[in-house]
Amino acid sequence: MKINPFNKLKQKNTMKRNYLKVTAALLAALTIGLTSCDEDDDVTPIIEETEFTVTTNITENTTWETGNVYILGGRIAVTNGVTLTIQPGVIVKGQAGTGTNATALLIARGGKLMAEGTATQPIIFTSVADEIEPGQIASPNLDSDLNGLWGGLIVLGKAPISVSGDGTEASIEGIPADDNNGKYGGTVADDNSGVIKYVSIRHGGANIGEGNEINGLTLGGVGSGTTIENIEIVANQDDGIEWFGGTVNVTNALVWNAGDDAIDTDQSWAGTLNNFIVINPGDECFELDGPEGTMAAKHTITNGSVYAGDAEGLVDNDANSYVDMDGIYFFGLADGQDFDELPTVYTCTFSDFQVTLPAGKVVTDFFKGGGDAFVTSVTSATVGATKSAFNAWSWAAVAGELADF
Repeated sequence: MKINPFNKLKQKNTMKRNYLKVTAALLAALTIGLTSCDEDDDVTPIIEETEFTVTTNITENTTWETGNVYILGGRIAVTNGVTLTIQPGVIVKGQAGTGTNATALLIARGGKLMAEGTATQPIIFTSVADEIEPGQIASPNLDSDLNGLWGGLIVLGKAPISVSGDGTEASIEGIPADDNNGKYGGTVADDNSGVIKYVSIRHGGANIGEGNEINGLTLGGVGSGTTIENIEIVANQDDGIEWFGGTVNVTNALVWNAGDDAIDTDQSWAGTLNNFIVINPGDECFELDGPEGTMAAKHTITNGSVYAGDAEGLVDNDANSYVDMDGIYFFGLADGQDFDELPTVYTCTFSDFQVTLPAGKVVTDFFKGGGDAFVTSVTSATVGATKSAFNAWSWAAVAGELADF
């Protein structure tokens, strides 16, 4: 069959005109979407919202979604019977405020937090002053020692606590006593406050009163049914992590530049801290207080590496501290830092401590009162944390702070 070249050319021109019409229509639609509309226009551009401000307590099951930023406009409580789910990669920012206006996320007794980040998409709690966006690990504008810009994360449960007068509940520090959502403690040892994984908490510790700051992560009466692992606290004005009783176990925790103590235990916490790193706290690397009531329970701290840096001290025990510690490596020590006393009321075990000493120093310069009996001076540690647990997802790793661990 012979093809008429004129018909072929005509078909080609028709296709070209159709192509130009479609292109023009697409450009017109794009222009409408990108330009603001006059009040007489019938077309409203669709803009996807990715930043949300939360100003009231969470009283029904709620999900904060990947790709979004959520701003805490005050002290926000997840109330009894309610679950807050935070998806991987979410950023939560606290507004500035002190006193009763200090911002915090508080998980009340009976509430649950399901904050399950991942190694590639950690969940980050920080300040509104932080210009970090979803997908970033390191802050683009805030230094890693800037603290007190907002409150922190507080999780409260129904597990046993040891308080003066042998009561079963108390009001958590950092929260006004008239806020009933701040009550913690009970008799449910396996209480479940949810799951917290791959979470970094930064620049917190706002002061609500004299000597009453908010910790980076506060755990009050939290039960063993709760899962907490892969946690980073950076630049908190008060303690990094503080336990008030409870039975929860914590695995893979990193505390960097705490303004006060890195690890603080109170009121007969009966869980285990396993695989952890402490970098440069402001006061004690460990403050390990004993029970305040007649109920006494022991906790275990194991497999940790500690860069003492600017810390005032290494380990601060009470006479009635009730703790076992083993597999701890200390380095970066300075004059005046010490393990100050061994507990005497309860039987405690300290074993497999290693230390790299400054030039000209001996173990008894830092470990006193018999503490030298369980410490070995080394140039290369064989105990301590497995730092690979913190690779990629933690700010400390991204900033190169783990190179010497």
